[in-house]
Amino acid sequence: MLKIYGIKNCNSMKKAFDLLNELGLAYEFHDYKKNGIAAETLKTWLDAKGQEVILNKKGTTWRKLSETEQQVALASENNLIEALTHHNSLIKRPVLETASGYIVGFDEDAYRSLK
Repeated sequence: MLKIYGIKNCNSMKKAFDLLNELGLAYEFHDYKKNGIAAETLKTWLDAKGQEVILNKKGTTWRKLSETEQQVALASENNLIEALTHHNSLIKRPVLETASGYIVGFDEDAYRSLK
């Protein structure tokens, strides 16, 4: 079964949910706004995809951090994981866990290829 991580009230998440439902693909939803996100999960994502893919630098949360906070977050993987755990809106959404890996961000073609 697929597992999708994100925040319920997010446009990218809504597109992802709609498409998964349209394709009839079963999934489990992990809302990390409500349930948090484990450091181990973040480490797995970072190892698989890299910080440039996982870290959402375009969002308001990143822009609201001071330059010092941004530099500290980027100084090491442990610091980044701490920042992502504390400010989970910094995680690009959605993260879709599939049998063959992760799809980060809404990618309609990648989702359709799961059918």
